[in-house]
Amino acid sequence: MTAVLDIGLIDGPVLCFGGPYSNVQATDAMLTRAGELGLAPEQIICTGDVVAYAADPAATVERVRDAGIQVVMGNCEESLGFNAADCGCGFEQGSACAHWSEVWFTHAASQLDEEALTWMRALPRQLRFTLAGRRFAVIHGGDEDISEYIFASTPVAAKARIFERLSRNDHVDAVVGGHSGLPFTQTLGSRLWHNPGAIGMPANDGTPRGWYSILTAEDGGIDIALHALDYDHAAAAGELSTVNPGLPYAETFETGLWPNMDVMPETERRDRGRSLSPETVLWSEEHIAAAE
Repeated sequence: MTAVLDIGLIDGPVLCFGGPYSNVQATDAMLTRAGELGLAPEQIICTGDVVAYAADPAATVERVRDAGIQVVMGNCEESLGFNAADCGCGFEQGSACAHWSEVWFTHAASQLDEEALTWMRALPRQLRFTLAGRRFAVIHGGDEDISEYIFASTPVAAKARIFERLSRNDHVDAVVGGHSGLPFTQTLGSRLWHNPGAIGMPANDGTPRGWYSILTAEDGGIDIALHALDYDHAAAAGELSTVNPGLPYAETFETGLWPNMDVMPETERRDRGRSLSPETVLWSEEHIAAAE
């Protein structure tokens, strides 16, 4: 396992996505889109949790590995790769999410061979790269707690502490994070926190879409564009209903609504069923200068 993998300077757009979650239909759609955009594997970054709720863990891992893209270790890769007793998602003991996670985690563990588990163990806990002169750190949850949930409403002070720790040996201008499953882009003074969302599970917005982003160098800044991902969610729901009929996530694939919001802060809970719109944020030199 590599703690930090620096992939250096990326020349060209960077496509970011999180949470394939064993959803091979969404994964295929994402990789097809990346191919249509003509992106090389080093320009494609996944924030982890390749395996989780959906029906096809082995096929999803195979697709991601064969694509040769950059992947950060998620808590699911850590737990499965090192033979933990559960997914390490941070669900409260005895909660509905904890019970459901036992079901899909057992299924995933039964489907993955040693080659897949070896790949998971070797994933880096952080990626670093440079785009348009800015230094990016890619993490799954928090820098110290892989299962830490960071939402848009998470206090700025908590995010600032993560920036401070990440910058001890190598200054970080921006964080790309995952785990929470909800996309957002937030400027914090001269710094940026961005979550591209997840492709394998809807964003609790009442639509079945997944989400990803494309980061593109522009004159004087970086364009952070959030995009919706349409895929065959009906097929994903049908397969999950067959494999694990006791899980509620097949319905989630259809309705776009999470079956439980225990991990969410109140701010994000209030947005349940509110359809997200693709948006673009220009993180510019002018903005950074004003913050400084």
